[in-house]
Amino acid sequence: MTADLSWMLEDIVHNVPRARHAVLLSADGLPRGATEGLAEKDVRTISAAMAGMQSLSRATAHFAGPEEDPQWNQTIIEFSHGWSFLIGAGQGAYLAAAAAPDVDMQQISFRMHRLVARLGNNLTSPPRVRAEDAGGARGSAPRQQSSDDAGFVLGELDQVMSEVKGARHAVLLGSEGLPRGTTSGMSRDLADTISAAMTGIHAYSRVTSQFAGVLEDAEWRQTVIEFQHGWIFLMAAGPGALLAAAAEHECDIEEFTTRLHEAVPRLTVAATPGKGTGHA
Repeated sequence: MTADLSWMLEDIVHNVPRARHAVLLSADGLPRGATEGLAEKDVRTISAAMAGMQSLSRATAHFAGPEEDPQWNQTIIEFSHGWSFLIGAGQGAYLAAAAAPDVDMQQISFRMHRLVARLGNNLTSPPRVRAEDAGGARGSAPRQQSSDDAGFVLGELDQVMSEVKGARHAVLLGSEGLPRGTTSGMSRDLADTISAAMTGIHAYSRVTSQFAGVLEDAEWRQTVIEFQHGWIFLMAAGPGALLAAAAEHECDIEEFTTRLHEAVPRLTVAATPGKGTGHA
């Protein structure tokens, strides 16, 4: 690791109450610095997981809405025992930080972005993997729903989409990575693609649990991906199920996520295998 970069990362944990750790990593998952208190093997694991999650996140940009040149802003992972944050840190680099549940979110975000500005020229080395290659964010436009998709739509999700301004799509998926149901207008091709990516994002998110803090029976709650043009939410939806949902950037995300959580108990019953939702 580069000692001077590690020293600069201490700014976050020293000046943000309840902040725990910070790691600087390259786009291909190599650590470039870390705060004190993290074992070297943990830093390597966290760096690889964050880079992998970011690559998959870029691949889901079209789920949040059509955009000629989608720009990723940040990824936030919520656990029962803390938070993990990931932002860009110059060309081919990312900055990750972890904090306790009661951290001031605005303060840690401010410190992270200020640190990125201070790091400046230390982060000019080009990535080994280009962002477009790693993410495939542009992709082709998803086809519209056809008659072959009948019986795959979950009415509970459609109701949320119709009642929350700016809500776009949602898909319920199983832990095996297969979609169990979607909102209207989503093809099975798109549902399959998003489900596969979200399964990987969920796995990478859980790997970062120790980064957020050490706690027995720690629980992952959700992963939030922010693009300039929209939001993507991935949350637990009962045993063996996940819910991925997307909204425009102007959407009231508190209302949106509240409504989604309220719908989850009904979704898991409606989408039980054998209930006619298509994928087993």
